[in-house]
Amino acid sequence: MTAHAVVRQVVPVGREQAFDLIHDYHRRLTWDTLLRSAYTVDDAAPATGVEAVCSARWGLGGLSFRTRYVTFRRPELAAVVLVGRPPFFDRWAASIRHVARGERTSELVYTLTFTCRPAWLARLIEPIALRAFRFETSRRLKALAAHLARHQR
Repeated sequence: MTAHAVVRQVVPVGREQAFDLIHDYHRRLTWDTLLRSAYTVDDAAPATGVEAVCSARWGLGGLSFRTRYVTFRRPELAAVVLVGRPPFFDRWAASIRHVARGERTSELVYTLTFTCRPAWLARLIEPIALRAFRFETSRRLKALAAHLARHQR
């Protein structure tokens, strides 16, 4: 079984500004409600092949995901896949597409796909994990939109 979700959010800035903030790991914690830490390996600039480590707040389980950018096309699309196997996840991938909606507005389309493990428990875990990811992703993107509204250049 594979879980899949799409979460959309309109933000009050152009797609370039939104793209740049999302992938700026030095500023990530200024808006991201899920994370307690976020960085790229060797402090590398995000690009295809670069790995990043993001750790959830302790109250949200504290899991750390190491991901690798498989696509990085500023300002329209970035996609990552899971590196390694954290507890409960066999495969995990996400993308964020930035769609222009005007000079000062864009839409973020976050797509997530994952498979839980062990396989015999996936039918129970995946629906719970999917609801949690949808909720947290929606919350994160709303927080990003609010942050961008407060800090427009």
